[in-house]
Formats: sequence, C-alpha cells, structure tokens
Amino acid sequence: MVVESEGYHALIEYFTEHLSLFETVSSDVSTDTVEDVVTDMIATNLMVVFSQNPDLESDFRFMLMREADAVVDDLSEVLAGAWRRCPTNEQVTFLEDYIGLVKNLFDSAIGLHN
Repeated sequence: MVVESEGYHALIEYFTEHLSLFETVSSDVSTDTVEDVVTDMIATNLMVVFSQNPDLESDFRFMLMREADAVVDDLSEVLAGAWRRCPTNEQVTFLEDYIGLVKNLFDSAIGLHN
C-alpha cells in the first residue's frame, strides 16, 4: 500500500540524495539515537493519523501499523551507519520533514481506502 507506492519510492530516492547529511557525527551528549528519533516520530505521526481518522476499521489500522514498521525497517537499513548514533539538529530537522512527507502518504492511502 504505502511502501509499495510510487510516492514512497520517490521519497526513498529523495532520502538517498540527502544521505550525506548523516555522515556528520553529533557532538551532543544526548542519549537519544537516530533510531529513537525515527521510531518516536513514526509512532507520533501514526497516532495523529489514527486520531484524525477515528472510524478506521481495526484491520486497516493494523495494516497501517505494519506499513509504519516497514518504513522504520527501511530507514534502519538506509541509515545503518548512523542508526545508533546521536543525531545532529540538522539530521533531526531533516527527519521531521521526511517523516511528515511519509505521513502524507499514509493520509493519501486512507483517502483512497475511504
């Protein structure tokens, strides 16, 4: 559904074009890793999707959760080298924007489903 869409593949391409952003190592001493940030952002955005669409059937909700897990898996694969590192502010900002675009794909999938 979402991860098989042309829009998602275009977002992956966009992400890889900006992959060099994740070569920078943060000097921050935060305990949050890129993994923590991505997981939190995906979960938060998924909860927003669910709260905006309270009438979604449970089967469709579970399908969206599996899709969200697939997005996290894809990002962990693409960001393998940076996954366990503390992100820079620039990396967090990029991830916020990127995951916002992913949320738009989820919103579109719901629109097509309804």
